[in-house]
Amino acid sequence: MAASSFDAALARVLQHEGGYSNHPADPGGPTMRGVIQRVYDGYRSARGLPVRPVRQIAARELTDIYRTQYWDAVRADDLPPGLDYVVFDGAVNSGPGQSAKWLQRGLGLVADGQVGTVTLAAARASTDPAALVDAICDRRLAMLRSLATWPVFGAGWARRVEDVRRAGRAWVREGAPAAVAALAPAGAKAPAGSAAPLPRPQAAAGAAAGGAMTSALSEAARQIEPLAGTSRPMALLFAGLTVAGVLVTLGALAWLWRAEQRRARQAAALDLLPAAGEGGA
Repeated sequence: MAASSFDAALARVLQHEGGYSNHPADPGGPTMRGVIQRVYDGYRSARGLPVRPVRQIAARELTDIYRTQYWDAVRADDLPPGLDYVVFDGAVNSGPGQSAKWLQRGLGLVADGQVGTVTLAAARASTDPAALVDAICDRRLAMLRSLATWPVFGAGWARRVEDVRRAGRAWVREGAPAAVAALAPAGAKAPAGSAAPLPRPQAAAGAAAGGAMTSALSEAARQIEPLAGTSRPMALLFAGLTVAGVLVTLGALAWLWRAEQRRARQAAALDLLPAAGEGGA
């Protein structure tokens, strides 16, 4: 079995994560070296230890959390070089399930968010792991762009994804390095749950407004219709109201179509499309 790349991968992740932060726009809340308070509370409670501020996390605790909750969760030791780090970093930033889905989508598998024998076999059989690194990073960046916090943290996230892409491709060719270059911290966590989807009530309100306007135009045309034959101006007014009603109806339908297309694109980016069968069992 090949030597684990965990130490080298963790070194890169920690440089991206930086130190302590508690940005009001970060859904993770208080975070120390990439570990959020909620995760640290769960880790300590599971071991019968009293909870304490994540700022006080010990080095051995930090390493253990990254190993068990992220590296092992995506079975990174069983992934090919380069892919192990890319999937691990995605798991740290957006959750193991989401990162597993990026890998599975890149492999053309059903994305169930579980890295199992099917996913591992497909990853090992990949004839172009560098292209797979690109596919994972492309999907990851697409999801990040859909998040409500992109305007705040987007620059750091984009920089991180490109750093991960470059390192992943290099590790595919050469394996994990013995030393890791300094990196700029990338900011907040980016779970898919913080996305800002187009709400259906907004689409419904738009459709209702279009319907109300169409009804008003139709009623005005109905009132004018008996007078349409009395003069050319009345005939033109009647025709104008009729055409306007048709145009408003078509506009409302087009708006709804665009809204649904946007929702579909976002669902694809967030891997919210329904899965049929097991992709990673």
